[in-house]
Amino acid sequence: MAEEKGLTKVQELIYEMNVAQVMTTDVITVSPSDLMSNLQRLLRDKRISGVPVVEKGELVGVVSIEDFIRCLADGKMDNPVREWMSREVKTLYDSDPLVHAVDEFDRLGYGRFPVVDRQTGKMVGIITKGDIVKGLLRRMEINHHKKEKLSCLTGHSLEDVLSDNATIIFHYNVIGKDFNRAGEAS
Repeated sequence: MAEEKGLTKVQELIYEMNVAQVMTTDVITVSPSDLMSNLQRLLRDKRISGVPVVEKGELVGVVSIEDFIRCLADGKMDNPVREWMSREVKTLYDSDPLVHAVDEFDRLGYGRFPVVDRQTGKMVGIITKGDIVKGLLRRMEINHHKKEKLSCLTGHSLEDVLSDNATIIFHYNVIGKDFNRAGEAS
């Protein structure tokens, strides 16, 4: 039963959160003129499996480990990235619900999606399955700490409340200039 509650909470968070809340904003990119041999070092040093290709601030492609392997097999490591990158890039919007990203990962089997701003079309981040897991765990931890704090503040009297958005209002009647009872409200 506890497992079902955890799964339900994860599902709930996937519907509540959006891509911007979990994406990586400090994106490692390459330019179309970079050599594939430089890409090899980048993939190894940064321990990543692909990168967006950006020219003059615009997303023009993606180069993945699969592209690198094809290049390596052809022995053309001195070729520029533009010759091996995928030009047709599937992107996600930063405002997309996280459930949409999960569906796209499942449907297309990609390792990453560049994320663009819906208004400007500019790349603002990248999202991986790992980003989604980290984002969900971080949100669950935050929610757990909030629940713990509320529980401590209320003396555990609200443990049966199921909503995360419950509001408690306490009313105190304090008579003016009654300094002996003034502290009870606070």
